[in-house]
Amino acid sequence: MANVGLLFVGAVLFINGLMLLGKVDPRAAAVFNLFVGALQVVTPTFLIFTAGGDQRAVLAASGIYLFGFTYLYVGIGLLLGLDTTGVGYFSLFVSIMALAYSFVSFRILDDRPFGVIWLYWSFLWLLFFLLLGLKITGITVFTGWVTAIQGWVTGAIPAFLLLAGYWRNSDEVALALGIFAVVVFGGLWVLTRPRQQAGGRSEGSAAATDTR
Repeated sequence: MANVGLLFVGAVLFINGLMLLGKVDPRAAAVFNLFVGALQVVTPTFLIFTAGGDQRAVLAASGIYLFGFTYLYVGIGLLLGLDTTGVGYFSLFVSIMALAYSFVSFRILDDRPFGVIWLYWSFLWLLFFLLLGLKITGITVFTGWVTAIQGWVTGAIPAFLLLAGYWRNSDEVALALGIFAVVVFGGLWVLTRPRQQAGGRSEGSAAATDTR
C-alpha cells in the first residue's frame, strides 16, 4: 500500500515541478495535490493501525505524513490564494526530519537506497523553504526542474520497481542515486542559476526593474 502511495508522490512532484516551470496552471495542480495529500494521510494511518505494535512498521509509515500534509497544505493554499510562508517553514521542518529518516534508513532499517532518497527529499524540501518561505525567487526554475526530476527518480520509478518486484536494496543502487544527484542537480544549477549583469544585478532583478 505504501508503494502505491509512493507512485503517486512521484506523479504529484512531477506536476508541481511543471507548475513551477509555468507549464501547469496552479489551480489545476492544486486539485491533484489534494488527491495525493489525502491518499498520503489515509495510507500511513491504515498502516499504523494494522502494524500490530511493530515499531519498525510504525516508524516507516510515520514519514509518509510529511508528504501528505505538505500536499494538502499546498493544494489548499493554491486554491485559496494563501501566502506561501507557512508552507515554506513547514518545508524546513520536513527537510530536517528527512535527515533523521535518512539516518534511520541507513542505521536501523538497513535500506541504503532509501537512505539516499531521503537525502534527495531533504534537499528538495529545503529548496521549497528557500523559495516559499524566504521567497528567494531566483531559484524557481532550478526548483521546478529538481522537483519534476525527483518525481521520477525518488517516486515513480522506485515505486513501480517495488510493485513489480524488481527493486534491489543494494549499495550499488544507493551509489548510483548519489552520483546521479550530484551530476544532474549540479549541472542544472549551473544552467539555471541567475546570471549577474553589470552593476551586480541578476537577470531576474533587472527584468523586474525594466517592467516597472
